[in-house]
Amino acid sequence: MNNSSMLTADRSTHLKIVVVSLICATLLAGAGVASRLNDGATADSSVRMEATVIKIGKPVTASSTESSTIR
Repeated sequence: MNNSSMLTADRSTHLKIVVVSLICATLLAGAGVASRLNDGATADSSVRMEATVIKIGKPVTASSTESSTIR
């Protein structure tokens, strides 16, 4: 058996590669789900999250009194 290349590998070698890649993808997805951030609030407590609201005021024009000359 010449299993040193993907082109010449037999069916069992391809199957092993697919199985190992599926196991790795499952472990990676499981680690991603398990590593979510928890702020300490439980699901049964009603924690209200509030955001700071910034209201837009009147437009402001910025200017300077210095005049610059380009030569």
